[in-house]
Amino acid sequence: MRALRTPSRRRRAWILPVIALGVAAVVALSVWRPWAAPAEPETAVAAGPDGVALPVSAPAPLRLPEHPHVLIFGDSWTYGSAASDPHLGYAYLVADIAGWTTTVDGVRGSGYLKPGLDGPDFGTRIEQLDPALDPDLVIVQGSINDRREPAEGYRAAVDAAWDALAQRYPRAQIVVLGPAPQVLPVEPETARIDRDLRDAAAARCWWYVSPIAESWITVENYAAVIDTGLGRDHPSTEGHRVLAERLAAAVAALSR
Repeated sequence: MRALRTPSRRRRAWILPVIALGVAAVVALSVWRPWAAPAEPETAVAAGPDGVALPVSAPAPLRLPEHPHVLIFGDSWTYGSAASDPHLGYAYLVADIAGWTTTVDGVRGSGYLKPGLDGPDFGTRIEQLDPALDPDLVIVQGSINDRREPAEGYRAAVDAAWDALAQRYPRAQIVVLGPAPQVLPVEPETARIDRDLRDAAAARCWWYVSPIAESWITVENYAAVIDTGLGRDHPSTEGHRVLAERLAAAVAALSR
């Protein structure tokens, strides 16, 4: 009968480290994976006018002089509706808060598709702006007024208006201030406008500020910010100040 041989202690002493090194090498190789293709950097995308995803770059920080001239263009919220005096609207108050000189162009009821009570739609109004104004910054606000208009053709109207704005003020930096909710919960049509404007701004590498995404108006502050009585769901005088403070802080953050 043949006896079984038992490895000596010396043999076990060098076999165990070799096995340990082999296991470590396999683990390291599986993590490193030199045969794998290098990872591609992530690229942000935005929806184009036809719904096709387009790669975009992040906008550069705003570069404004110490006391910039700012054109604030929009609808009744920019006009100052429901404030005790329209000149207590956010577009006027933000001048003192942020140290700006503002030119305010707000038309009640207007949007990219919808004509207003005191003037035409956004695109037509932009064509009528004074080319000698030469602002350092243009803030384009709104608008919830298009929420009852067809979604078809909306993006084309936005792009045409913004093309005209960029051509009229080629030196100006542009920030798009999206619609703010006049009622809660946010209406689906208003949320759709917010998404469309966000994607359109991203495709141009323009900054987009979303009062909806940034929760400027919430259940907690709604009663103080929105006048639901005579103001017909517009910001109250106090609400306009809240919006002015939030806008000043948003633009300051984009300037860092």
